Amino acid sequence: MSKLRKVYEFMMAGAIYQARWEKQMADNILKNKKRLLILIALLSPILIVSLLCAADILGGKAAYAPAHYTTTIFIASITVGFAAGLITGCIGAGGGFIITPALMAAGVKGILAVGTDQFHIFAKAIMGTIVHKKLGNVCVGLAIAFVLGSVLGATTGGYIQRSIYNINPVLSEAFISVIYASILGFLGIYGLRDYIKLSIARKKGITVSADVHGAPLTTTQLALNIQKIKIPPMIYFDEDFGGRRISWLFVSMCGFLVGLLAAVMGVGGGFITFPLFVYVLGVSTPTTVGTDLLQIIFTAGYSSITQYAIYGYVFYTLAMGLLLGSLIGIQIGALTTKVVPGMVIRGFWVLTILAGFANRASVVPDKLRSLELWTISKSICDTIILIGNIIFWAAIAAFALWVLSSFFKNLKTLREEV
Repeated sequence: MSKLRKVYEFMMAGAIYQARWEKQMADNILKNKKRLLILIALLSPILIVSLLCAADILGGKAAYAPAHYTTTIFIASITVGFAAGLITGCIGAGGGFIITPALMAAGVKGILAVGTDQFHIFAKAIMGTIVHKKLGNVCVGLAIAFVLGSVLGATTGGYIQRSIYNINPVLSEAFISVIYASILGFLGIYGLRDYIKLSIARKKGITVSADVHGAPLTTTQLALNIQKIKIPPMIYFDEDFGGRRISWLFVSMCGFLVGLLAAVMGVGGGFITFPLFVYVLGVSTPTTVGTDLLQIIFTAGYSSITQYAIYGYVFYTLAMGLLLGSLIGIQIGALTTKVVPGMVIRGFWVLTILAGFANRASVVPDKLRSLELWTISKSICDTIILIGNIIFWAAIAAFALWVLSSFFKNLKTLREEV
């Protein structure tokens, strides 16, 4: 197996875990009356703000807001959140990867899209996290060491984003677009290869699961080697599974990477936390889940508030619109999986990821032209951007319409199952 293949499986394991976390948070909010009341309380002022056509940037820097704020922006954020929720709930991976690109495609500045996405994740974590049995597997030592690293990483990532924006807003847009184009392109290409292989195998009558890979059943050799390095203080964990120990340094290093990526990309840290804990540190899945529930609040909260909100890079209305749309989309998407073929779902996932890649990649030539790093006519750049937008929104719309049509066509069957 090639190293790139291992990286793909590593990232997919994290994306699957992140989707499960999103589904759990959505269930916790929608099935609890108190949390629903909190959500309504948060959304009520937004409707008033929308009707007044007033901007609501946290941190007071209204200059970063859209020039003309309208109710359409709030509706667009709900739509983006809804589409991401459908992908997360239906496919079980990758929905969060399209939020920042979608907001940027809708005209939101890149750094504002990143900060807003991060804040929406923090709001979801605060509202959806509850003290339950899984928290019994929390390792306080792991959580503390991890958060120390993630805080430093988030500070570094936030500083990088703000510095690039202050140097040149166009450079910031190019930076964020290149990151997303690289990640989505990598996931999309490998996902397409897997989809083609599975399709060929099924045509030959070979039964193959359409599910992507999960966590390893045994501790990886890498994790075993890391646990042998004794740099004090040592952290003891997994007492219920025989007991293991690891140096705080490696846990903090993983935390730093998570905080850095979360602050730079705006996505939830869970998509990288889970594979790092399981594959790299050798922590059991139950302990990983319990500890991550605790650390994600601190990481997302610190990153979104101290690195973005206080500087005016969080659009409150968009964040709440994303939250509302994703909560609904996840539920519909999850129900739809019960009545549609897994291979079709996987095909649509590949389509949306590649569409996101095309959208972000399409703006790079224009950014390079604006930075005077590439000599290319503006008309050509505009045409490339138009094509990228058409591909992206057409793919998202096709997927959403397919899921919704499948959902309503099988509504009677789904009601009987529920």
